[in-house]
Amino acid sequence: MILPVYVYGNPVLRQKTNEVEKDFEGLGALISDMFETMYHADGVGLAAPQIGQSIRLFIIDTHVMSEDDETLMNFKKAFINPKVIEEQGEEWTYNEGCLSLPTFREDVRRKPKVHIKYQDENFVTHDEWFDGIKARVIQHEYDHLEGIVFSDKLSALKRKLIKGKLNDIMKGKVEKKYKMKFVK
Repeated sequence: MILPVYVYGNPVLRQKTNEVEKDFEGLGALISDMFETMYHADGVGLAAPQIGQSIRLFIIDTHVMSEDDETLMNFKKAFINPKVIEEQGEEWTYNEGCLSLPTFREDVRRKPKVHIKYQDENFVTHDEWFDGIKARVIQHEYDHLEGIVFSDKLSALKRKLIKGKLNDIMKGKVEKKYKMKFVK
């Protein structure tokens, strides 16, 4: 089922999320719905707060970015209760977008390597390092679980310059092909 994406300004996007318990009812269906929603919106990642759920869960599928990097072809995962242990390397800039900030893209600086512990959909624990685009997508989605949106990563001056665009998003003055949930 395709779910509405909560856009910038919705309070759930600013909340620190809660752990997912093993007995979370309907977790498999929720993960499936998140993938369907993400694909419908042409995204590469989606965090639970973006669909109104304040839980520590995000999904990633980078196959659409695999033209330049074939390792991205089969990088499809659910991350439950993730914890970033460490980020390493010299920050690099990449132009990011976000389903919760439709029509808006900006250059964001992030470290190129991330060490993360997480559970998969079977609650098997993984402890892994990721780099490059994989690390960037993980860091972006992980930020959502911490109540951070990528525009928070911009300089104070840049945030001031884009304030009008962000206000337009909050007011629903955007057009996208996917369902969105705006602030009331």
